[in-house]
Amino acid sequence: MTRYFRHTGMIACALLAAASSNLAAQEHKPDTSLDIYAKPGELIDIGAGRKLNMRCVGSGTATVILEAGNNADSMTWSKVQPGAAKFARVCAYDRAGTGFSDGGPLPRTLDANADDLFALLKAAHLATPVILVGHSYGTNVVRDVAALVLIDPPPQHVTEFAPEFDKMEDEDRTATLKVYRQCAEAAEKGQLDAPSAQPRQCLRGPNPDYSTQLNTALHTSKLRPVFWQTTISIAENNGALYSQPVPKTETHGSIPLLILQPDAPFADAPPEIGKPLEAARQKTQRAIAATSKQGRIIPVAKSSHDVQLDRPYAVVAAIQAAITQVRARH
Repeated sequence: MTRYFRHTGMIACALLAAASSNLAAQEHKPDTSLDIYAKPGELIDIGAGRKLNMRCVGSGTATVILEAGNNADSMTWSKVQPGAAKFARVCAYDRAGTGFSDGGPLPRTLDANADDLFALLKAAHLATPVILVGHSYGTNVVRDVAALVLIDPPPQHVTEFAPEFDKMEDEDRTATLKVYRQCAEAAEKGQLDAPSAQPRQCLRGPNPDYSTQLNTALHTSKLRPVFWQTTISIAENNGALYSQPVPKTETHGSIPLLILQPDAPFADAPPEIGKPLEAARQKTQRAIAATSKQGRIIPVAKSSHDVQLDRPYAVVAAIQAAITQVRARH
């Protein structure tokens, strides 16, 4: 998969479809333990007639909230949530327009998603202290609580290291948004699943590692116009989000702030792209760590950008460390 464009959430739909087709050609026994994601957990009313889907497991004196990356939903935490639930109450949720959650007002800016998160925390009456764990885009959403675990925050201000990068990103964004808008138009007409539609561009094929029930649920969620409207809105706003460096005014005082830094997020990128992205990533994550007196970067070996899938035990250990630090402060 072309991961190095995940910096703006721009991954070509055609490549995703091709990857799924290759997997489908192989024979796998479905993992039925994932079937819990084929239906909603608890739909929490956050006001204005909107509900967000949340799934909580485990118990403990601390509450952990899991915030997914761009275009992902709560299923991305399937390998982390059970482990962390052994020592804490752990909740994963679907942002507006994803999974089983209702859509939200457009544009879906970072502030809009952060407002939804804190409305969800209030409406769900979750016990404090709250530790927020974010992956990729989700690291931007969660940066304001008792403790933070950030999984590979995306590189910001890459143009400092590669002046031509913004132009390349703009061109990629324009091309991808064109496809997204075609998908949205087909979804609004109820034609996205029709034989005459463009499933190779808009929809993944069934994943052989998932059951028919789960594949059907995932497929159905992508037929919703609100999914494509949300995806388009976030893509439109991500350029501005990542074009600037971490604000010098950002501060998190002395709260525990742990950044998990994988060693191979750009393994498939050509050197002319991977090198500036890596330089920008290092600078971005050092800047975020410096916003707290207890900021710390934790290297994670043999992992792509998706640490929660490649090395879930590293995420679980970081959550446990954050809870220990929070308890020590109270």
